[in-house]
Amino acid sequence: MKVAIIAGSHRREAESLRVAQYVQRQLQELGVEETYLLSLADNPLPLWDEGLWAGEEKWKTLWQPIACQLREAEGFVIVTPEWSGMVPAGLKNFFLLCDKEILAHKPALIVAVSASMGGAYPVAELRMSSYKNTRICYIPDHMIIRNVGSLLHGETPTSPEDAAVRERLKYCLRILLEYVKALRAVRQSGVVDLERFPYGL
Repeated sequence: MKVAIIAGSHRREAESLRVAQYVQRQLQELGVEETYLLSLADNPLPLWDEGLWAGEEKWKTLWQPIACQLREAEGFVIVTPEWSGMVPAGLKNFFLLCDKEILAHKPALIVAVSASMGGAYPVAELRMSSYKNTRICYIPDHMIIRNVGSLLHGETPTSPEDAAVRERLKYCLRILLEYVKALRAVRQSGVVDLERFPYGL
């Protein structure tokens, strides 16, 4: 089993990346054989353009190695900050780059982070718009890590709130891994036809 974690912040010193790294360690502790962490810090991916479909060299160089890693993954954790009530532009761009074979019928856990008491809007935005053509399957559970600066530092909880967030996150990851097993059967069923029906409605 391989699970990919997407750290959706553009910032170099991002709390989202720190949380994503914590998630990666938790997945390894839960026995996931392979993990892949993609950080969008410093905007490593150009904005989508038609050259992706045409196979232009810049896309082969920049995107194809990442796409190969993502195609191998059977589950995803999407870690996103809330910027002005929105998902960062780089994360939205990431979903535009993902063709139907990368995310389709694979489960994903949304983990939103907030420096204060926000975090709900990115969850709603991702559930509303990012699944249509990618066919990513967000599991019912999600996490909102509020006041993230005081949480998930080191391997030992520093407060009751920290302990509660860690426990809930581990629970969500366990649920995600069960969905990975279940949706594997869907992809192998022979029913999925992304050639005739490549786009959502």
